[in-house]
Amino acid sequence: MPATSPAHHQRRRRRTNRLLATAAGLVTAGALAAAALPGSASAGEDKGAPKGHQPGRYQDVQLLSFNDLHGNLEPPAGSSGRVTEVRPDGTTKTVDAGGVEYLATHLRKAREGNRYSITAAGGDMVGASPLISGLFHDEPTVEALNELDLDVTSVGNHEFDEGAGELGRLQNGGCHPTDGCYTDKRFEGADFPYLAANVQDERTGKPVLKPYWVWRKQGVEVGFIGVTLEGTPDIVSAEGVKGLSFKDEVETINKYAKVLQRQGVKSIVALVHEGGFPASSSYNYDCDSPGAGDGVSGPIVDIAKNVTPQVDALVTGHTHNAYVCTIPDPAGKPRMVTSAASFGRLYTDTTLTYDRATGDIARTAVRSANHVVTRDVPRAPDMTALIDRWNTLAAPIGNRPIGYISGDISRDGTESPLGDLIADAQLAYGRTLDAGTDLALMNPGGIRAPLTYAAKAGEGDGVVTYAEGFTVQPFANTVNLQDITGAQLIQVLKEQVSGPNEAAPKILQVSSGLTYTLDLTKTGADRVVTASIRLNGEAVDPAATYRVATNSFLAGGGDGFPTLGQGTNDLVGDDDLTALEQYLTANSSAAEPIAPPKADRITILN
Repeated sequence: MPATSPAHHQRRRRRTNRLLATAAGLVTAGALAAAALPGSASAGEDKGAPKGHQPGRYQDVQLLSFNDLHGNLEPPAGSSGRVTEVRPDGTTKTVDAGGVEYLATHLRKAREGNRYSITAAGGDMVGASPLISGLFHDEPTVEALNELDLDVTSVGNHEFDEGAGELGRLQNGGCHPTDGCYTDKRFEGADFPYLAANVQDERTGKPVLKPYWVWRKQGVEVGFIGVTLEGTPDIVSAEGVKGLSFKDEVETINKYAKVLQRQGVKSIVALVHEGGFPASSSYNYDCDSPGAGDGVSGPIVDIAKNVTPQVDALVTGHTHNAYVCTIPDPAGKPRMVTSAASFGRLYTDTTLTYDRATGDIARTAVRSANHVVTRDVPRAPDMTALIDRWNTLAAPIGNRPIGYISGDISRDGTESPLGDLIADAQLAYGRTLDAGTDLALMNPGGIRAPLTYAAKAGEGDGVVTYAEGFTVQPFANTVNLQDITGAQLIQVLKEQVSGPNEAAPKILQVSSGLTYTLDLTKTGADRVVTASIRLNGEAVDPAATYRVATNSFLAGGGDGFPTLGQGTNDLVGDDDLTALEQYLTANSSAAEPIAPPKADRITILN
């Protein structure tokens, strides 16, 4: 299997119309809106058709897709770098997967023999990235996506982590407004368009990014509409979405499907950064058993059932799950809905059969499957060179040891060993700011990777490097202290399983001394057993005041915890990675490494 294809070496730059206006390298939301609505861009016309060749009525179009890469250029570690596969006899096995060196090889091999091939993504290409990308504001990932010949992507919530201005820079290029250029070459930006049809400038009411894009080749036209989840402001820092509004996904897709139809584009794919929860953890399970779409639940189901039948397929993401389902559209006809897990571990290969007579997709002929990005293929040399180049710049910072562990510290489970460790680190750091700090709470979504015992590079087994710590906590949130009452603390715990978190609970990771029972046989807020809540063995007093350490995202009410946003007497400390580093350095050594916490603070009843 070749690691590169001849076409790659002659890769044309598909730089589309500049979608966002720039000013001295910095883009404002208002400036983005001003440049958002020119007509559709298109891919180059096919130059490779035999002379005199007349295409037939039906043309298979290959759609390769993936989602939620999150800057994982190198193979992800631990469970983040594995997928589960169900075998013909019903048993399962795990397969090591991911890494852009292997993703490039798989995609290039998949394209062989497919003259009509499109590569699309479902958002969160950047953000919450490991150090090799995150340290450089994700310029390395955009460069890698260019080399992968990505044609188009929707934005995800993480594309807004650093605000609309920074997203504009990733699209258009230029040096970072604060950190400047990292090499002697100017950052060129993305060769592919970011789509965000449902993200509007609050002041103008116009989209801040291009809402749709059309791929064209030898008379074949496929339109793409990109949206992120309407709830993005609930899971991104307030500064990142300042001045922006996020509209309903279905209404937005239906609106722009009509726009495309009026332009004569009848084959449409929606790139939706919202997802579902599959019935199986195996990437290749039968999602349509016993019936169409029965193997998946969650927000994407309602979206798929209500998006206009004019849309022929949905590429989704956000939940980091894998599924290939047919979910009936509003007319009751089956429609393909896919997701390729996360971190570049899978890609989806979908065949769309285009009818030249009608300009539409013959839905009954659509085929799709997820494929593993295995590591048993040659690594793409251009990706290896890219990784080596950026690792050389990151090495002086990333290779520094910050602690020692005696075994893998997992982030898996309702309460995870790594969640406990991070909460303890934030409690210890909080007490350096205010000795009266009582407890710490950590959101599970802020823990992006496990800590693994086996050496990743040459640091030695059990050594935790700064790069590994950065991969765990890449957001640069500060550790904040605030006062809340005991009644508010009880309410915060109940918000884990009620309100916006009822359908998909977000169980906070808690510091040592805070214990309670979570009764999953009950529903809503009743799942948290109030009488069981104890701090250092004593019942929480609703009238008392408690000093709580959280990251700045939670302190602002993020992740569906509005009560945390009501805290008082705020004190802002250093970033959360500093807190973790200080804790590991103070509490571990090569001779006495930290053991994985027992994760026994929350008693779970099933």
